[in-house]
Amino acid sequence: MSIDRIVMAFAGLVVLVSLALAHYLDNSNWLWLTVFVGVNMFQASLTGFCPLAMILKKLGAKPGCAFQ
Repeated sequence: MSIDRIVMAFAGLVVLVSLALAHYLDNSNWLWLTVFVGVNMFQASLTGFCPLAMILKKLGAKPGCAFQ
């Protein structure tokens, strides 16, 4: 699996987990985690800077088109 797919899968998982926590724990503060992920995805699309992609590259994951 390429770095791009891993980053998208991880971001999607974090969004779903934070929404589930906000719903089941009845605590809307968990939605800030969703906001953080969304903002990070937006800035990564503009700048190409993604901390997770850098970590995955050092761990030897195969680069994709977006994060090289």
